[in-house]
Amino acid sequence: MKNIAIIPARGGSKRLPEKNILDLGGLPLLVHSINYAKANEGIVDAIYVSTDCPKIKSVALEHGALVIDRPEAISGDLEPTISTLQHVLEHVNETFENVVLLQPTNPLRPQNLLEKAFVHFLDKDCDSLMTISRNYQKFGKLINEKFVPFNYKIGQRSQDLEPLYFENGLLYITKASVVKKGEIVGGHNYPLEVNHPYSKVDIDDIEDLKFAAFILNQYPNE
Repeated sequence: MKNIAIIPARGGSKRLPEKNILDLGGLPLLVHSINYAKANEGIVDAIYVSTDCPKIKSVALEHGALVIDRPEAISGDLEPTISTLQHVLEHVNETFENVVLLQPTNPLRPQNLLEKAFVHFLDKDCDSLMTISRNYQKFGKLINEKFVPFNYKIGQRSQDLEPLYFENGLLYITKASVVKKGEIVGGHNYPLEVNHPYSKVDIDDIEDLKFAAFILNQYPNE
């Protein structure tokens, strides 16, 4: 059984230019995901970065990843990640059974997370695995200029909320056959709960990057 780690890292971020190679803790953002894959060499057989950007390509190669040049047709803002994964699988010279998706915008992951996730992925014999975290926020809707609570009652304690979860993006494991069919999350998917400060990091703008730096400083080497 061979597993490929794919890191999609296009160069066209508008809210945070050159986002994927900005510094976080002394390393380009992208490199945190490359190093995470390298640290799990017992699971990951090959590490590929998919990019349309020469600068990102150079950084990826410098830090030990292989690179697939992403065509312009699948590099736009609205292009789904699945297109990138399918493109990589079509252009590698090996056959892989499983895909590990590591998004560079979720750069911080607990050290043993992939090992733990892969055990569940195999034990459950599922099509895919995704990481989730429990939500403790009080959500509501605006209806006719009135705030209407959605997942709580006014005055209810946050710890007493009905459990709701969010897709934290830390990692995904998917059978290559499922990816080829156009899905990252398959019909038989296992949701692995991860409640760690790293799960709150998802970088889209400069404030997210500052928050990531703070979390990394507070919880190094976890």
